[in-house]
Amino acid sequence: MFDANYKFTCVDRFLKYVKYDTQSDEESTSFPSSEKQKILSKDLAEELIALGLKDAHMDKWGYVMATLPSNTNKKVDPIAFIAHVDTSPAVTGLNVNPVIRKNYQGGDIKLETGGWVITVDDNPDLKNMVGFDIITTDGSTLLGADNKAGVSEIVDAVNYLLTHPEVKHGDIKICFTPDEEVGRGTEKIDLKKLGAKYAYTIDGSSRGELETETFSADAVVIKFFGKNIHPGYAKNIMINSVKIASHFIESLPKDGLSPETTDGREGYVHCGSFNGNEELTTLKFIIRDFVTSKLKDYEEFLKKLAEETVAKYPGARMEFQVIEQYRNMKEILDKHPHVNDYAIEAMERLGIKPIMHPIRGGTDGSRLSFMGLPTPNIFAGEHSFHSQLEWVAIQDMEMAVKTIVEVAKVWEEKA
Repeated sequence: MFDANYKFTCVDRFLKYVKYDTQSDEESTSFPSSEKQKILSKDLAEELIALGLKDAHMDKWGYVMATLPSNTNKKVDPIAFIAHVDTSPAVTGLNVNPVIRKNYQGGDIKLETGGWVITVDDNPDLKNMVGFDIITTDGSTLLGADNKAGVSEIVDAVNYLLTHPEVKHGDIKICFTPDEEVGRGTEKIDLKKLGAKYAYTIDGSSRGELETETFSADAVVIKFFGKNIHPGYAKNIMINSVKIASHFIESLPKDGLSPETTDGREGYVHCGSFNGNEELTTLKFIIRDFVTSKLKDYEEFLKKLAEETVAKYPGARMEFQVIEQYRNMKEILDKHPHVNDYAIEAMERLGIKPIMHPIRGGTDGSRLSFMGLPTPNIFAGEHSFHSQLEWVAIQDMEMAVKTIVEVAKVWEEKA
């Protein structure tokens, strides 16, 4: 039974953490992609030490790791709770001004600046939030609930377990990562040092979400090479790579293959970057599907279309590169069903109805699972990620804390 008199700390921590600008940089080749992420990470390590986790530290790559030692005589598999400190490159995270809207009574939420409105139509979960206290931005930045909500919930759960030693648990490993938003969150992680056998990322949306299936993902880079010359003397000589690339884009199917025309379990092909001049134009695609084998079908389709396009421009050429990103973690988690089952049991004990659905995206858990650390994703209460419309309900954050604590209890009881 969770202590009804416990004073949650997750909200105060969250309001503090979102003031740190931790935006990652998708154009950077360094690791982490932005040094400013380390400022929060360093402070988190010191915070964990102050709570009593003596081994808490930040390594040279910006990973924070710590251990809450077992307080049971049972031999319990060590589990980790993981969240990421960086925020999306899509919208600024500088000078975040969170606004708490107490006792939400329904309807759209108009933000203070920018004309932004959080609508019920685009956020159907708002219908379940009447009477809740909702944190939003003022409209000038993103909020950072993705994933500072998860960070604050994990720290609060540690605080609860430390102040309630009667709650038995095995070794609990804590890990805060950089660069998740740019797909590099596990690039330098030392899993041997972390020392967990299983893990959970706390980085989901609605209360009850347990995500055990992600897209499989590749990136594709297509380079179209033309021939440049002074435009005043270009007749019958110039081959404009921008026109070739535009022809290629225009040849793509208009329906059923792009993210704006797909949903559910449908995969997609998405051009996220188009950059070039007469000599060279580079297109960057992301390829997604829940069935890993379909990625190759999409990639072969793109390659054939690119070759056919170049053939229409004699003298032009193309290069085609596939970069593996991550794979559907279901392929690994199906071999370790108890990891999901324990999370489901923890939620049901708290009166939460588990919501099982595939993620139309990926998490650090996707890569971690294939690196030998099976890692499903548990809700953190985050909504409308990567935008000025981001929001989180205080009551969902507190329920996430309870869920983390209950998961730790279930693992100890099942040992």
